[in-house]
Amino acid sequence: MAREQMADHEPAARPLDPIDRMILRLLQEDGRASVRSVAERVHVSRANAYARINRLIEDGVIRGFTARVDHDRAGHAASAYITLKIVQNSWRTVREKLVTLPGVAHVALVSGDFDVLLLVHTVDNRSLRELVLTRLQSIEEVLSSRTLLVFEETDLVVGD
Repeated sequence: MAREQMADHEPAARPLDPIDRMILRLLQEDGRASVRSVAERVHVSRANAYARINRLIEDGVIRGFTARVDHDRAGHAASAYITLKIVQNSWRTVREKLVTLPGVAHVALVSGDFDVLLLVHTVDNRSLRELVLTRLQSIEEVLSSRTLLVFEETDLVVGD
């Protein structure tokens, strides 16, 4: 069955035990940690750690490995959360347009007073202004937006 078709019929997630949660925490702290290092830190054999990491990947719990970026040091001095109200039933179309915009780091369909929440990182406030007032407002399905500037941020490792 194609991946798109499976999305509607994916099996229920398996519960994670304490060792799985420790492995996830370690890999979130250091995605480059060796299997040997992970095994030693969670007190299991390398074969067990390897099997668990592979199962977490196969089950879709681990979706990939990335670097945590300091956006200021990477030349993105302006960050913001942007909320959007969009035309009803236009989520898929809007999402396709949003993910192509420069600086967009996260896109979420949410409930509440607005429909979409974006996290963006831009070089400066001028670039942020361009993104909001020109690029986002030119998407016909976007009814309104609100921009919340990020003054400081802290990455957290997801716990239990």
